[in-house]
Amino acid sequence: MYKSLDYFDADQRLLYVRNIFIFTLLFLVVGLVYFQLIRADEYVELASGNRLRMIRILPPRGNIYDASGVPLAVNVRTFDIKGYPMDLRSDEDFVRISSLFVRHGIPITSGDLKASVEKQYVAPYRAVSVATNLTLAQVADLVMDLDFSGALFPSPVWRRIYPGGSLVAHVMGYVGEITRDELEDQRDLYYQAGDIIGKNGIEAMYEDELRGVVGDQVVEVDSRGRRLRDVNYNDPQKGNDIRLTLDLAAQREAYRLMEGRRGAIVAMDVNDGSVVVSLSSPTYDPNLLTWGISPKQWSALTDDRDSPMMNRVIGGAYPPGSTFKVVTASAILMENVANDRSTVFCPGSFQLGPQTFRCWRRSGHGLEALNGALRDSCDVYFYQMSVKLGIDKLTKWGQELGVGELTGVDLPGELRGDRAGREWKRARFRESWYQGDTVNYSIGQGFLLMTPLQLARTFAVFANGGKLVTPRFNADREPGWTDVKISRPNLDLVSRGLRDVVSRGSGRIAGGFGVEVAGKTGTAQNPHGDDHAWFAGYAPASNPRYVVAAIVEGGGSGSSRAAPIVAQMLAYLLEHN
Repeated sequence: MYKSLDYFDADQRLLYVRNIFIFTLLFLVVGLVYFQLIRADEYVELASGNRLRMIRILPPRGNIYDASGVPLAVNVRTFDIKGYPMDLRSDEDFVRISSLFVRHGIPITSGDLKASVEKQYVAPYRAVSVATNLTLAQVADLVMDLDFSGALFPSPVWRRIYPGGSLVAHVMGYVGEITRDELEDQRDLYYQAGDIIGKNGIEAMYEDELRGVVGDQVVEVDSRGRRLRDVNYNDPQKGNDIRLTLDLAAQREAYRLMEGRRGAIVAMDVNDGSVVVSLSSPTYDPNLLTWGISPKQWSALTDDRDSPMMNRVIGGAYPPGSTFKVVTASAILMENVANDRSTVFCPGSFQLGPQTFRCWRRSGHGLEALNGALRDSCDVYFYQMSVKLGIDKLTKWGQELGVGELTGVDLPGELRGDRAGREWKRARFRESWYQGDTVNYSIGQGFLLMTPLQLARTFAVFANGGKLVTPRFNADREPGWTDVKISRPNLDLVSRGLRDVVSRGSGRIAGGFGVEVAGKTGTAQNPHGDDHAWFAGYAPASNPRYVVAAIVEGGGSGSSRAAPIVAQMLAYLLEHN
């Protein structure tokens, strides 16, 4: 009986061992199937990642040239020191590399290194930059150091420089390292942390054309990360070059004319909208921003009360003053409120209910028709006519002439300005529009703001016979325009008045530079100080080629401050082009 029990227990133990063996075998078989078949690709990729390293090769950006082929933005070869995140893990690694750099005159702290590597991290086998913008001499000095780690290697890269410097800063913009927000906003997943991207101006506007196509290199490394052989290489493709309509020599002349002043000057071909001059003053050097700027230098730029980084040509909105009278005159004619023979008596003021509106000439101009009112810049003429016209018809023709509308220029950051009107005032201030608002509006004051580029575009209409052109900087961009609905006889009437402004009116000073100019002065009220000085005009008056608008902030009289600037700019353009 005892033997049968022992036999039974032994049989149970054998069965138990057999089941364990079968279960273990099945577990191994399932594991082999799972790892060798189901997840095979993943582990092959991991194995490759341990022996293969991918180096991302950024292409040189396309060059940017002026109208004559002068380079405005080009690339120079510099070097980055790169490494792999999997070889840069411990704080000791960062301290050691930091000490190496500092010893060779490259001040980088271990904390900065760690933060930079974490920011650029995509995958452990994708190289990141630990030092940038090094010269060949600096790289040679580093790699000769016995402490130069095998985990680091130099990589040639392209950096951007702007030979035109501050002359073209607001047009060119600049490039800089992509931000986290820009990375999150990208649509095509082209960029990675550490990449360079256009931040403003042409560099930002034409980023897709300028950036080129990224290349890559795959190398095989040993267990210590040392390169064994090249596995694959795809050449980067340089970005497309862009030729601008801008004239660097004329830009330099504009800089000379505006030096020491706050304001802007813009010159444009009246027929196709090619912008040949676009200068905002004061300006800045974009090379500082491209190659790295300290927080102190950045604060000095952004906190400067003169706002050197603001592009006043497209981003400065000002009351246009009496330059706006070309719009009011067009509306008066087109709405049949008056014709060229209709007259108004100017005693030096205009009474509207309890309000008195003064003419700039306190003694008055006497009897004035449209041509004389433009020539003498008679405020009272436009006061009286605007009351008959009404704000709705005035804003209608303002819109027709591009007031308060984006010009369509190929630069980012353009302001629309304010065309204002009834609905605008009700939405902004919850107030009704009054006739006194219309009176102020008629001479370019009150609820009305325009940019210098908008004003130049408006004046081009009277120079080219009725085309509202689209300003352009890219010479390969197709010219564009819309036909305004102002009749040719009325355009000619206003144009004749603009010629008289310079030949024998308020803008006579603009006629003293050997060029036949047609234009209009403007003096706009400035709530922050002295009046702004405006002048907009075109030349030759008999066969116009260029239109120029200029504003001098706090310059006072447009006839004495802005008119000579515009006339000299026009004289230069006609002589050299």
